[in-house]
Amino acid sequence: MNRTELKKTKRWVIKIGSALLTDDGKGLNIQALSEWVAQMATLKSQGIEIVLVSSGSIAEGMTRLGWQARPTALNELQAAAALGQMGLIQAYESQFSVFDLHTAQILMTHDDLSNRKRYLNIKSTIETLLTYNVVPIINENDTVVTDEICFGDNDTLAALTANLISADVLVILTDQNGLYTENPRENPDASLISEVQVSSREIEAMASSEGGLLGKGGMYTKVMAAKCAARSGTTTLIASGREKNILPKLLRGEVLGTLLVPDLEPLTAHQQWLAGHLQVKGSLVLNESAVAMLQDSAHNLLPSGVVSQTGDFQRGDMVVCYDELGEEVARGLVNYSASESRQLLGKPCDQVESILGYVGEESLMQSDNMVLSSESE
Repeated sequence: MNRTELKKTKRWVIKIGSALLTDDGKGLNIQALSEWVAQMATLKSQGIEIVLVSSGSIAEGMTRLGWQARPTALNELQAAAALGQMGLIQAYESQFSVFDLHTAQILMTHDDLSNRKRYLNIKSTIETLLTYNVVPIINENDTVVTDEICFGDNDTLAALTANLISADVLVILTDQNGLYTENPRENPDASLISEVQVSSREIEAMASSEGGLLGKGGMYTKVMAAKCAARSGTTTLIASGREKNILPKLLRGEVLGTLLVPDLEPLTAHQQWLAGHLQVKGSLVLNESAVAMLQDSAHNLLPSGVVSQTGDFQRGDMVVCYDELGEEVARGLVNYSASESRQLLGKPCDQVESILGYVGEESLMQSDNMVLSSESE
């Protein structure tokens, strides 16, 4: 998709970060928030469905509590999120109501998307809200989240949301003008990248992993979010939220920010779920022959191709497969628990019954429950 085609799109996911929403920690910037809401209302008047992924709850909670620095204790972070979420949603609801638009709050953890049933329920809920012209406002459920089930940053959450609803466009509004050849905070001569293919490995090296005082991601997570969004064919735009009327300008195709174009074949919905919506519970190291078979065509992973394993996984858990050099080859759902698969490593499939006393599946992982790394990058 090029910029001129953006005006033909119908469904956008828009992510706004903490630094923008809270004016770098000074409390909710209601004036700026109202301007973005007005821009989103303009897009909706032109037939664009919008899902908003908004940071800011912890930052707003910190302001309300008078905290100057982000706490590290989980209970304090969760308390700040619970308090701040109230102010954040109140602000959005009041500003959208000016345009006779309703909003709906959706709080998620990674665990919600890892569970196939809850994943489909969330998708159905968002689709229904869009049908009724409601603006869903999504945030991570920081009040209950733990390290094991968190997204890590709202860039990732926004990309997974784009996958979930097959969005045409993901817009990540940040305090920078876009993706640069180098960190513009350190090198004033760094050049803005106007357009790049999302599979370009060079852009990962260009993206800084340093975030601001309140942000957790920096440009690196935004680049990785674009790669994730591309799994569903979603085009990503990284642009400055401080640019006046940035959203209508992007819709008109004005050359602002960085356009990251998906240049790989989109994955099926099931493959997207496998690639991006599950917590990894273990790993398998494959021999050269098994790697070649998986990469050559859709083959099941047999026990004879596995050299070693790590993790305490159960049947149906997500496990990552690596080659013997440590490069990821694939990931998928295992057919046996860690204790069972350990007994099967390196053995031919016709010995499964004699080793375990029963045969569940001949393979450790079936091709239809697996996604290759080359497909999901």
